[in-house]
Amino acid sequence: MDLFELNSIRFPGSMKWSYDEMKRPPRHGRGEKFLKGPVPWDWLCMAANLPGKALHVGNVLWFIAGIKNARTIALSCKIMGDMGIKRNAGYRGLTALEEVGLISVTRHRGRCPVITINKLKDTEV
Repeated sequence: MDLFELNSIRFPGSMKWSYDEMKRPPRHGRGEKFLKGPVPWDWLCMAANLPGKALHVGNVLWFIAGIKNARTIALSCKIMGDMGIKRNAGYRGLTALEEVGLISVTRHRGRCPVITINKLKDTEV
């Protein structure tokens, strides 16, 4: 009778998962960036229906707001570049979000725009 070798079919040590880990969504690792929530679903849906990179810009805004723990933030082109958003596309996205009232923007020549993420009104949803 041949012995069945269990080690030949086991996952490598780095691929061990518990059943609970397989049910839950993945979490960020130590030192990795993450999107802090909750982010209002209706806000995201409105941004998703806008043209261009508006949703991408909105995600960047929520990311920075989560880091700063504030509704009013300064937006730099560098962080938009991390998401693959070019400067002009980012500004068009900001304008689109501003036109539907999702954000308020204060612009100053030569400086980063200052953005306030607005709360949705009940009639907009």
